[in-house]
Amino acid sequence: MTADFKMALLELLRKHQGEPEADALREGLRWLAQKLMELEVSELVGAERYERTETRKTYRNGYRVRPWETRLGSIELKIPKLRKGSYFPSLLERRRRAEKALVAVIQEAYVHGVSTRKVDELVRALGLDGVSKREVSRLCAELDERMERFRNRPLEGEYPYLWLDAKAIKVRQDGRVVNMAAVVAVGVKASGEREVLGSDVGAAETYEFSQAFLRSLVARGLRGVRLAISDAHEGLKRAIADVLTGASWQRCRVHFMRNLLARVPKYAQPAVAAQVRSIFAQPDAVTARQRLQQVADELGARYPKVAALLHEAENDVLAYMAFPAEHWRRIHSTNVLERLNRELARRCDVVGIFPNVAAALRLLGAVLEEQHDEWIASRKDFSPASMAKLAPADPSTERDNLEEVVRGS
Repeated sequence: MTADFKMALLELLRKHQGEPEADALREGLRWLAQKLMELEVSELVGAERYERTETRKTYRNGYRVRPWETRLGSIELKIPKLRKGSYFPSLLERRRRAEKALVAVIQEAYVHGVSTRKVDELVRALGLDGVSKREVSRLCAELDERMERFRNRPLEGEYPYLWLDAKAIKVRQDGRVVNMAAVVAVGVKASGEREVLGSDVGAAETYEFSQAFLRSLVARGLRGVRLAISDAHEGLKRAIADVLTGASWQRCRVHFMRNLLARVPKYAQPAVAAQVRSIFAQPDAVTARQRLQQVADELGARYPKVAALLHEAENDVLAYMAFPAEHWRRIHSTNVLERLNRELARRCDVVGIFPNVAAALRLLGAVLEEQHDEWIASRKDFSPASMAKLAPADPSTERDNLEEVVRGS
């Protein structure tokens, strides 16, 4: 084999003698990479090409062409395929979709000259200095197509529970940095699986933006929503009432507690929190409402603003108690999205300022698609037996929602 390798190398040198140094080096690297891949495949197959042996595990099945971006430029590799199993060259780095999207966002910001010092340092650490606009465009176009397919896929079946949450991000528009909202919708199907239903980026958490987003979900097939869970953003709350007719609204209990304790002196917060939490420890809605009235009366003298908030939010913060008790722990707040929100925040903080809305949607979509795949492959969050306790949706309400979408479009 050593002799064959030497002969092949000499032939390669003679063939490219007199060519520009970069071309010769690029061709040499391509040839060496192909040889390495053939060696790896021979080990996986258990036999050389055309060799007959009892140790053979599978057969080669042609090639697939893939560009390999190197410091010498783009090199076209022919990656061997197998009839059974899969092969990925060890010399090529596997990238998860979200990591690839993050690289694309950073590259785009770097090329357009709008990156922060932190992003610039990260680019250099990744070895992406001098990346071309052509390569950025190619990478971004590939990601955009896949993300759009995921964001606009049809929604099938009923989704009794719907969580909505928004994160503030910074985006560069028309030469200035503006604050925008990245909204995410997560639902649980009637069979108990959790899914990422959609996402979008809008000017702010306004009624118009929230309404358009919810209408897009309904147009894609969202139906059967019994309870929508979100923070108390007025625009979002109003949009839920207008678009998801017939659905109850649950005010996120975690955010509610934060808002309530902000009206209390710091030294008194632990005691007040314990009293308010006793409301949610009740076994049913009737006793919880009774306890809420008691707590409001007890706190009213010293903290009238707290008592007023308790009376105002009574129906919204206890809405979850009208549903099966097995679900209460997950539907009383947006904590179902906690891990997802942390991951989104981590990625967005790295970027800092997105160069445009498309870049924000690209990264958002990549992270959400990965989380969606993970949820689909994992166990169900709600058992089919507990989901069967939910009352059936009113068909007339679903028709009204769809007609509202048609009128709005």
